[in-house]
Amino acid sequence: MTTPTAFSEERAGRAVWWLLGGFAVVIVAVVGLMLGPAGPAWWRVPVALLDRLPFTTIDSGVSDAQWNIVWQIRAPRVVLAAVVGAMLSLAGASYQGVFRNPLVDPYLLGVAAGAGLGATLAFSVARDTTSTWPVDPVPLAAFVGGVVAVALTYTVGTAFGRSRSATTLVLAGVAVTSLATAIQTFVLQRNNDVVRQVYSWILGRLTSATWGDVRLVLPYILTSSIILLMYRRVIDVLRVGDDEARALGVNVNQVRVVVVLAATLGTSAAVAVSGLIGFVGIIVPHAVRLLMGSSNRIVLPLSMFAGAVFLIGADIPGRLLTSPSETPIGVVTAFFGAPFFLFLLRMREVRQ
Repeated sequence: MTTPTAFSEERAGRAVWWLLGGFAVVIVAVVGLMLGPAGPAWWRVPVALLDRLPFTTIDSGVSDAQWNIVWQIRAPRVVLAAVVGAMLSLAGASYQGVFRNPLVDPYLLGVAAGAGLGATLAFSVARDTTSTWPVDPVPLAAFVGGVVAVALTYTVGTAFGRSRSATTLVLAGVAVTSLATAIQTFVLQRNNDVVRQVYSWILGRLTSATWGDVRLVLPYILTSSIILLMYRRVIDVLRVGDDEARALGVNVNQVRVVVVLAATLGTSAAVAVSGLIGFVGIIVPHAVRLLMGSSNRIVLPLSMFAGAVFLIGADIPGRLLTSPSETPIGVVTAFFGAPFFLFLLRMREVRQ
């Protein structure tokens, strides 16, 4: 039985971790604002930020043109990286919780393949005329493609009985992914001139981030995040198994549907503006579990902070390594993510 003192200490401990997570995001975000191939000297950016705080006046030496580079080019890129990283990590942790599998990622149910197909169709239809559209068709098509793919996965996966819904859902996701990939390949074969654009989108495209992209995805990601965080305690109950959770009064099928749909909504929105960025939804929650334990009450919120820190940090080398050109963010996350994932597996083996 948990005593009031122990409960208070647990809440205080969680609050400390929330504060540390938020502080880490702020520090990495400031570093992201400081570095870039153009703009003011890196050390002037924190001074310029302080100068723009209320009731503070400091001569930063940053001109209006230099500040526009920081605020209009670097800042939306950093914010979008934080939002997308947090969403992919939270979605990955949630999927792993409801499926009780630490190797599940946010793209499990066909989100990536559906979004990729939607983006490919948009590039093929719109071609170079996207500037004449009232809205950018690529994010919209990617979002719709991801949602439709998961809807198809869920329809197929639940059509073969309720007792094996988790297994059939995963298998249906594999089938839908294969189908969407085949259609995408067929479309690309008939539209060779858009292969480069599609390939660039698939590797991630934070390069073109704007404040409009942030405003576009923020409502979906906020809604998804709130729902998933509200269900983090129920996801913990699922760790004991479906039958045991039902005995404890949990509607397992309902919980799984809500969590999967919420995670899919947020993932689809994130993928629509950022392209396909791998490893974030696997290695970040896994790293948090190795460091903090397996309780989803802690893993889910800390995964959000860690995902934001990871993706902001991963975006920095992409800007600087091949300047003035850029390395796609998906390449950077794979380059650092794969060895880090192997390192985490090694740490777990040593601890066991």
